[in-house]
Amino acid sequence: MENSLKFGAIDIGSNAIRMQITNVLQTTKGPVFKKLEYVRFPMRLGKEVFEEGRISDQMKSKFMNLMHAFSLLVDLYGVTDYMGCATSAMREAENGQEILDEVKATFDLDIQLIDGETEASMINDAILEHLSDKTYLHIDVGGGSTELNVYKGGQKIQSASFKIGSVRRLSKHDAPESWGEMERWVKANFSKKIDRVTAVGTGGNINKFFELAGKKQGRVMSLIKLKQLQMYVSSLSMDDRIFELQLNPDRADVIVPASDIYISVMKWAGAHSILVPNVGLKDGIMKYLWKKHQLI
Repeated sequence: MENSLKFGAIDIGSNAIRMQITNVLQTTKGPVFKKLEYVRFPMRLGKEVFEEGRISDQMKSKFMNLMHAFSLLVDLYGVTDYMGCATSAMREAENGQEILDEVKATFDLDIQLIDGETEASMINDAILEHLSDKTYLHIDVGGGSTELNVYKGGQKIQSASFKIGSVRRLSKHDAPESWGEMERWVKANFSKKIDRVTAVGTGGNINKFFELAGKKQGRVMSLIKLKQLQMYVSSLSMDDRIFELQLNPDRADVIVPASDIYISVMKWAGAHSILVPNVGLKDGIMKYLWKKHQLI
């Protein structure tokens, strides 16, 4: 076994902010990714941004403290390389880039604003190994946006990003026009197809539904089962979702709005089942960093 690399991934979403540090072991059979540290902090940037258009001073202060902590972890673990990505909420905030510039100047921590297409492309690298040559519709639901990707024969052939997400839907800032645009896009890509399509779901909410269904990684969950679970969770109070289902408070209130998105897209596409590989943007970042260092 050769020397290992340590990579860091920072994912600044609309509902939560995540950091993962991974040890990449370079073996004769290829890279092995071993998680060393994972932090998920419940900071709902999307609520303020989708309602007010900017991040408040109070929220900014908390955000700066979290970025300070992340910068310390990067140093303490001796990370070889890292990448920080900010998605829907931060890119829509009128002071988003200004705050990221201050993070860079204060802590020397570089965070990039990425668009939906780049976000989808990063996640693409993480899920490809879980797909066969069949036809798939990848549905990635975040707090502020939904990315859709069509795969056929192991290749991505279509992609689109829509301003529809769990936090945006919870706060009723998902415009009917965006829903109509997404429905037309899905039906244009699948309504006349004869191939059976399987949905692929990424995002914390679909991971939790998969866990509630008692499914193992690599298996699929039917659309019928997902609808049943949605009805069950919807019937519970917030307290019951937290204490009986052991959901975090910032998951308990968005999980049903998120399921609306998965279910709607699956119905439009004619997908009767969904595969949940439990990967996301942070995993795509790790793949990106690995490829980058193979070229050095």
